[in-house]
Amino acid sequence: MAFTRGAGGHQRGLTVGIDIGGTKVAAGVVTPGGRVLARRRTETPDKSKAPKVVEDTIVVLVEELRREYPVNAVGVGAAGFVDERRASVLFAPHLAWRREPLRDALTTRLGLPVVVENDANASAWAEVCVGAGRDARNVVVVNLGTGIGGAIVIDGTLHRGRYGLAGEFGHMTVVPKGHRCECGNRGCWEQYASGNAVTREARELVAADSPVARPLIQAVGGDPSLITGPLVSELASEGDRACIELLEEAGTWLGIGLANLAAAFDPELFIIGGGVSECGDLLLGPARTAFRRHLVGRGYRPEARIAAAELGNEAGLIGAADLARDTLPRRRRGHRRRGLRHPALRRPTP
Repeated sequence: MAFTRGAGGHQRGLTVGIDIGGTKVAAGVVTPGGRVLARRRTETPDKSKAPKVVEDTIVVLVEELRREYPVNAVGVGAAGFVDERRASVLFAPHLAWRREPLRDALTTRLGLPVVVENDANASAWAEVCVGAGRDARNVVVVNLGTGIGGAIVIDGTLHRGRYGLAGEFGHMTVVPKGHRCECGNRGCWEQYASGNAVTREARELVAADSPVARPLIQAVGGDPSLITGPLVSELASEGDRACIELLEEAGTWLGIGLANLAAAFDPELFIIGGGVSECGDLLLGPARTAFRRHLVGRGYRPEARIAAAELGNEAGLIGAADLARDTLPRRRRGHRRRGLRHPALRRPTP
């Protein structure tokens, strides 16, 4: 288990977790028990800028936290393809990273051990250890945000694949010749079930001056560029039919994708995280319906549960911070050598 009891004091095992998404960079000091002691957050620098700008942002956040806490290592959860050495970001669809040697650059600048992990893997690590998946051994995590990230836990072990690229579910093609994706392909799953997908469809309704979108049009004064995913969710929760339908459509696509993943991995649990998942049953209800409808062997096989993540926006930085402890000498980790083997057998300490 990642987070173990008897850490021998928080100060010996404090690490910083960094969560880099398409729109924000979040940082936190995390104890061996998974508790976040301090937080920092800033907007992701414009992706048209050089990768060094994001690197500079990370350094600033870590240095701020180091002034308050004796940090021993840094874990970075990056929204992109991370190599098998957990050192370089090979490709980031929503950021200007191409074969970026992020680990070595940050290690040199910070003078601390650094590990780089895919952000969805980091979130999954935390959720399986101390969140919605703590009683499960075979889990697929799907994070719905700007795009779609994913992670796989098989028999209690985080599965990264041979080249470190497993879990990039958002770029499965679900609609041949469909919407263009930032990754360069067409018809990727994240173009139909992510926050960006909901926002795009809502903006099209407003741009068309659709009569079914009157509350949405009024909310943004007729300006489609002002529409955000949270606004659509808010109006849907207030009963606006058009926004409810937008979430239902995204949920349906989510369920179809989960049925495909069930055919491939046969997990006992799907954990749905990310900002879009905060819509709750407005999204997960249609997803469960579509999942059952498209599941191969339906009616003759056990069905995986579909549950919302429990750790919210902090899952990525909690998981990244804990993964950073692998870089520490045993005497500084403050706990036994871990490996996500039997997550149901141990519980975290504060």
